[in-house]
Amino acid sequence: MSETRQTCDCGCMGVGPAISRLLTNLGPREARDHFHAARIEFLKGLRSLIDARIHQLSGREQAGTSVPVE
Repeated sequence: MSETRQTCDCGCMGVGPAISRLLTNLGPREARDHFHAARIEFLKGLRSLIDARIHQLSGREQAGTSVPVE
């Protein structure tokens, strides 16, 4: 019995592309749009966590520039 596996160059061994294909074919267009938006929001959440950690490690407040007003 020969088994064909799709693999990719990363460590996921082809699972990532398989999940992407599954989500692409999953349900109506509206459902796919919601899943796409959820992925974006998840990444924005990760960005917020990373930004907070960078701010914590930097140990200083980000201050604006003082501009004289006439």
